[in-house]
Amino acid sequence: MANRNRPEVRAAVHRRIRRKVRGTTSRPRLAVYRSLNHIYAQLIDDEKAQTLASASTIEKELRGSSGGNVAAAKRVGQAIAERALSAGIDQVVFDRGGYLYHGRVRALTDAARAAGLNKGETAAAEEAAAEKAAAEEASAQAASAKEKSPKKAKEKVSKGEGATAAKAKKDGEAKEAKEE
Repeated sequence: MANRNRPEVRAAVHRRIRRKVRGTTSRPRLAVYRSLNHIYAQLIDDEKAQTLASASTIEKELRGSSGGNVAAAKRVGQAIAERALSAGIDQVVFDRGGYLYHGRVRALTDAARAAGLNKGETAAAEEAAAEKAAAEEASAQAASAKEKSPKKAKEKVSKGEGATAAKAKKDGEAKEAKEE
């Protein structure tokens, strides 16, 4: 039977991620750990087995009212990015620690990117989002052009008629046409 113990499942996912993600001296690993009450971030050089910088909601200046929410994760992301930039690090590899890239983990990484880490990734992501929006708009215009049909479908609904009344009117016209 499948393992249903959450910590063991998360640890297994984290091991799979760590097989692929390595921090180097030039591009350290930004490791994220979240508990129910706090969130932690570390910059780790795996070649030297050394922590270069860290930030967490346990620190007084980052604590706030609660350490286990998205706002706190954003504060930690901002702080870790500032500490990384002051240490001369502008490129990192994100390690989500076996957690879903959602909620607090995503807020932390987005705040770190907004504060200056991995500037190339944010520019590329914005360009991809703009291209996707343009493609969706073009497909919507094409779909609206296809929907144009015979003259009766083009008849406009008067201001007093609702959509259901217009549909009932069309259904009635279709029944009359069949009866004839």
